[in-house]
Order: sequence, then structure tokens, then C-alpha cells
Amino acid sequence: MARIIVPEAEAILDREYPVLDKGFVRLVDYLGGDARIVQSARVSYGEGTKTFREDKGLIEYLLRNQHTSPFEQVSLTFHCKMPIFVARQWVRHRTAKLNEISGRYSVMRDDFYVPDPADISYQSQDNKQGRGEEVPDVLKSEALALLTEGQKRSYAEYQSLVEKGLARELARINLPLSLYTEWYWSIDLHNLFHFLELRLDPHAQLEIRRYAEVMLELTRAVAPVAVEAFENHILGGVRFSKLELEALRRLALGRTEDVAEALGNVGPKVQERFWIKLREGRQT
Repeated sequence: MARIIVPEAEAILDREYPVLDKGFVRLVDYLGGDARIVQSARVSYGEGTKTFREDKGLIEYLLRNQHTSPFEQVSLTFHCKMPIFVARQWVRHRTAKLNEISGRYSVMRDDFYVPDPADISYQSQDNKQGRGEEVPDVLKSEALALLTEGQKRSYAEYQSLVEKGLARELARINLPLSLYTEWYWSIDLHNLFHFLELRLDPHAQLEIRRYAEVMLELTRAVAPVAVEAFENHILGGVRFSKLELEALRRLALGRTEDVAEALGNVGPKVQERFWIKLREGRQT
């Protein structure tokens, strides 16, 4: 089978797209595209590519009904530079192949992430792993000064130990999580959509969302029809449980007073989440 060439993807190969203050994402390779998804899905019927409208409908059907195997026939390889704390969240997605720069073999560069002042916030009061309200300018300045001073001191100590001949694998151990790292990351389209679904969620940490936003657009160049279906059915959709669907049915019938009964004895927090999901669904 001939290699599928996607002109829009070819046009952006190896182009560096900046993320955060010093990071980037590059699409360095891809295999397949929308046409490969269609070919893979129709292989058992021995049918070739049909009209664009039929192909688009098939991709929509596959994604909507979670027939994911054809999407696994498309793969993308990215070269990414990100702070280590972002990489440690990212690496939780174990369905990809990666090769990361090693501080055992290489001298790490003096590259540290410093957040934009607008992104410095208090700890959220209702989300243990998120940010809340923006802090006053005085506290922003203090936080930025402490971060940058700590980074400079840490790197100077690291550099001193390297210059004195200490093993690099030991000299690096006090470097902070704000240090930038790099890797090549290869993943199939099905699992990439799962990564994007989680990391584009408003509850994901802001910094990793920035990378996901860029990667979504690079993926669009490779498989625009599949990305449109992903945005329609997954990214812009809301999932409901069996109990929640019954509550929705009663709402549709105008039986608002019966919603709590439909949700069962699940407690006020679960019921609150149902109404939040309903509001989110109306906004998408």
C-alpha cells in the first residue's frame, strides 16, 4: 500500500511552534491520515475510497460508536520541549513511545520555565489540584523573584559540580522541576485523541493544556476530518451515566421535581455534578 501524503501536513513538518516561554512542539513525522482510516475500516469489504462525503460520514460513524481500531492505523511523531513537571504529567499516557534527553549523558541547558504573571494564582478552594483567583501584583512579583532566584542558584551549583568532574547523573539531582526537557513522542491517533481529551479539559493544568492546544492543530493538518469528528463527539460532548440519562428523560418530559428521585440515593455532590455537566453540555 502506497504511503499517504497529506500536503497540509507536509507543509508544517519540522516547523517549530512555540509553547510557554521557552518550549515548543514540532511535528516531525506522520503515517497515514483520513484516507488511511477509511481504507482500514473498509478492508474487510474490499472497497476503496468513496466520495469525500461518504468518507466523512464513515469517520463520524466510527468515532461516534467507538470503533477505534481504524484510528490506530494513523500515527504521529512530535518533538517537544517542556518543563519537567509537565513531562511528568504527560508521561502518564503510557500508550505512546518516547525517547527523552538524558541528564546522565548530556549537560543540561540553562533553560527554566517562568510562568506569565497573569497565570500566577492562589490555590483553588474547591479543587485540590487546581488554581483559584489571581493573586495581587505584589505577590506575583515576590513569587517570580523567588522562582528565578532559586533556578539561577540551582543551575550555578549544578554547573559547578559538572565543571569539577562530578558524575552528571549526580550533579543533576538538585535541578528543579521547572527545568526544560525534550523528547520525541510517537503515538497513534486513537490514543492521541484520548490524550487530547484529558489534557484539553479545563481542569487540566494550564501549562499542559497549552501543549495540547498546539498538538490539536498539528493533528488537524494530518487528519482534519477525524479531528472535526473528535471535536464534535468527544471534546465537545458530555457523557452521562444510566441514572443521569433517566434524569435527563424526566427533564425532557418537564418532570423537574423527579430528577432527584431518578438520580437515586447518590448524595448532594453527585447531584451537583449532574447539573454542572448539564450546563457544560448546553455551552458546547
